[in-house]
Amino acid sequence: MRVRRILATDAERVRALRLEALDDPAAGLAFHETRETAEARPESFWTDRAITGSLGDDSAQYIAEDGARWVGTATVLAARSGRGALLVGVFVSADHRGAGVLDALVDAAGEWARARGADEIGLEVHVDNHRAQAAYRRLGFTPTGVTVTGPNGQELAMTRPLAG
Repeated sequence: MRVRRILATDAERVRALRLEALDDPAAGLAFHETRETAEARPESFWTDRAITGSLGDDSAQYIAEDGARWVGTATVLAARSGRGALLVGVFVSADHRGAGVLDALVDAAGEWARARGADEIGLEVHVDNHRAQAAYRRLGFTPTGVTVTGPNGQELAMTRPLAG
């Protein structure tokens, strides 16, 4: 398995992995869109997303590859203010969960954030998404005590310091 930042030419694969993620049983808790919404987006949306995720200074999208197959993704956003970064759009294919894919994606996102001066990385996870919460706790994320109301309901804010 290998983790890398996406390429500007990866639009079709970015779309395909997003659709796979939206088919996951927890998608209703984890993502702020439906498969139908994503499928209806024009090709230009996915092209722009690939360009931004590959070349942007404010965000980076990473994927995990097992051979030629993409088996996971995570996007990291630079903080608008402060010294943190935000992890979003995290997904690992069901058949690759528990194999270190999430660890490698979070590490890559953290390295990108640290290179931009961040000293912590945060995320928001639905209060009912216990599987994701457990995975993030295992990776060193701790609840901040803050909950936010997102499009899917209450989400728990978690952070993890980025090592020096």
